[in-house]
Amino acid sequence: MHILIATAGALPAARVAALVATLAHAEQHVSVMTVIEVPLSFLDDLETGEWHPFDDGTEGIAKVRTQLVKRYVEERGIRLVEPVVAALRTHGISADTILEEGSDAGEVIVRVAGERAADIIVMGATRPIFDENVWSSVSVKVMQRSPIPLVLVPGVSRTFDDVERDERRRVIDEQTG
Repeated sequence: MHILIATAGALPAARVAALVATLAHAEQHVSVMTVIEVPLSFLDDLETGEWHPFDDGTEGIAKVRTQLVKRYVEERGIRLVEPVVAALRTHGISADTILEEGSDAGEVIVRVAGERAADIIVMGATRPIFDENVWSSVSVKVMQRSPIPLVLVPGVSRTFDDVERDERRRVIDEQTG
């Protein structure tokens, strides 16, 4: 069985590790992945900015751009997958990591699951089910696109104070923006 865990950093690592430990058996293969969207401003600065490290023409810029994007994805991606990988280790489960770059995380997760012959995808559900924005969430996009079973692990419960604070911030943002 190949279990693909997809995280954007909000996945409750201990809960996921416990779930995977109950699903897994001796022939398990576990992968932990994340999808990093490289900010357009970062790419624009590389192409149009005055900063051109190792400038040796267009080919040199393209090569440096590719290397810097890869480094950005690796550095940011490792920080996002490491808590889940560490939690899995506490259950005696080793996992490989997959760091992908892309602007549509749902599409990338489904593609990687197919390419890696995953049997199940495990993701977090961080938005309330009745939130009007839930239908644009990555987990819903994966659910709609994937032929592979999907298990959603609820995120950390939010207290009333958290919800109230977020609402105050939203109102302030609307008034100032």
